[in-house]
Amino acid sequence: MKLIRFRQDGMVKTGVIEGEKYLDTSSFGEDYNERFFETEGLVRLQAFVNENRAVLPVVPADVSLDCPFGRPSKIICIGLNYADHAKETNAAIPKEPIVFFKSTTAIVGPNDDVMIPKNSEKTDWEVELAVVIGKKASYVEEADALSYVAGYCLHNDISERAFQLERGGQWVKGKSCDTFAPLGPFMATRDEIENVDALRLWLSVNGKMMQDGTTANLIFNIPYLVSYLSHFMTLLPGDVISTGTPAGVGLGFNPQIYLKPGDVMELGIDGLGTSRQLVKAWQ
Repeated sequence: MKLIRFRQDGMVKTGVIEGEKYLDTSSFGEDYNERFFETEGLVRLQAFVNENRAVLPVVPADVSLDCPFGRPSKIICIGLNYADHAKETNAAIPKEPIVFFKSTTAIVGPNDDVMIPKNSEKTDWEVELAVVIGKKASYVEEADALSYVAGYCLHNDISERAFQLERGGQWVKGKSCDTFAPLGPFMATRDEIENVDALRLWLSVNGKMMQDGTTANLIFNIPYLVSYLSHFMTLLPGDVISTGTPAGVGLGFNPQIYLKPGDVMELGIDGLGTSRQLVKAWQ
């Protein structure tokens, strides 16, 4: 299944994508949130769609999309998880995953505007594969880790590099500004993605390709990350793990390139759709 949430009549509603159709599943009566995932929501939703497909309202394809799931308890990000990205930023290849958090208040829809924060001069882009946890995970074995994954989605891990690297403390300050986590357009359930270790991911700015990589080059793959993180914290249903970005970020250019008002980012991942964000100044 491909899960969406969309805005209509002043509300955020749930839906699914089937072929070219967007179907409204509001009558299912549940948001796609922690409670949904922890109570076999994906199984129940599929049964509901199978039984009611013929009568579910069709949503216009140009509907305004929200994040495809309700606000998670946490967004956990992995830094420097592609060797080419580590190299371009003059960083050593990590021996263990570099872990940081991104505030959930940064979440916006896939095509919403991205706002350059107040006093920012170094706002940057990062296309990433996001993993959505499907059930409570604690001390998970790597061999079993994928069974804890509900699905995957596209994420633009927007980053303010001065806040992140020049202001002391942890990276979270440069990762958590409002609008810094566009997610979607949809969440694809695990069975929708044939080989998550071989997905092309790309990002362009104003039509110029900046990032063009593959998840085959992840230093730490998804089963390893789920297992690893579960040894340091309990992963709750609906939690997001953002798995890192390939080379081509603004920080890595010489001279460096950063976003400015009016810029347009477009990005995508095989099987997970595309998104587009217009950059605006803080106001």
